[in-house]
Amino acid sequence: MRPLDSAGAAEVPEPGLRPDDAPRGAAEEPAAAEAAGTPGRGRCGLCGSSPCGWCAPPEAKKKAPCPGLGLFYTLLSAFLFSVGSLFVKKVQDVHAVEISAFRCVFQMLVVIPCLIYRKSGFIGPKGQRIFLVLRGVLGSTAMILLYYAFQATSLADATVITFSTPVFTSIFAWIFLKEKYSPWDALFTVFTITGVTLIVRPPFLFGASAASGDRSYSAHLKGTFAAVAHAVFAALTLVILRRMGKSVDYFLSIWYYVVLGLLESVVVLFILGEWSLPHCGLDRLFLILIGLFGLGGQVFLTKAIQIEKAGPVAIMKTMDVVFAFILQIIFFNDVPTWWTVGGALCVIASSVGAAIRKWCQSAP
Repeated sequence: MRPLDSAGAAEVPEPGLRPDDAPRGAAEEPAAAEAAGTPGRGRCGLCGSSPCGWCAPPEAKKKAPCPGLGLFYTLLSAFLFSVGSLFVKKVQDVHAVEISAFRCVFQMLVVIPCLIYRKSGFIGPKGQRIFLVLRGVLGSTAMILLYYAFQATSLADATVITFSTPVFTSIFAWIFLKEKYSPWDALFTVFTITGVTLIVRPPFLFGASAASGDRSYSAHLKGTFAAVAHAVFAALTLVILRRMGKSVDYFLSIWYYVVLGLLESVVVLFILGEWSLPHCGLDRLFLILIGLFGLGGQVFLTKAIQIEKAGPVAIMKTMDVVFAFILQIIFFNDVPTWWTVGGALCVIASSVGAAIRKWCQSAP
């Protein structure tokens, strides 16, 4: 889970068929028609040449997507998610669970009209309801843990650790979906564990000075464990979404996510006794912006995957880490340590390596 919305980002629908998936005979029709002396499909009926501006069908006049537009959407999505994470960090008097509750309410107001318009219903197919419930509970738990990590530890550390989600996804897919787990996956797992270890800097490996140098090391440790737990729950959410495939509407999956997330947040807040409306007007503004930027990030990430291959999108998504480092330095005057930089490089190398490998495997 996604940066701010790793679990949400995982809900992006898969892109359509590639151009090389078209029927074989489609490319042969114009040549056959030309040999017969008659204008084929896609040729002008008056001049016999390629479609002209007067005779071309409407679909022929549609422009292809601008090269690099999908990557630009991914970059914009990474920026919006990072700014949303910054607002989570800036909120002072609101618990992470309460932020999750506000986020769920905001998304619910958007999802309900979409479900009504698409006539998808609010329950889902009978055989998929148990998976929808699991998806909702696990995804909302991942969101709560991510917000807690942003509040407890540095923005850069939490963001970097969330990029370990693909590694956990490969492991869980191997266990539950019987997908292949190759030596490359094991190597990426080692890189991720190394990166997280460099960020956590446990005293039994780095000595007592590693902990004493940080005035709030216990909070940093809690935030790190929350970020790792987020990555685990987000990976389980991805496996469930992969198990359901395209048999469940995209917005219905989000519906379960926000409804069960709201219920879970209310129950946890009742147990902790932490429910309180934000007293500062600035915190209320931040809560609204968290919802807006999170939704905007999801929209642009969805558009990016629809017009660009998943491999380049996954690689460009690592810009989340760059933005997190920049925002942390600018707004909190907190310069990351070399340990954090080294851990970030290990985790990013693992994420990029996994993306490139999947990209090569899916290439024709």
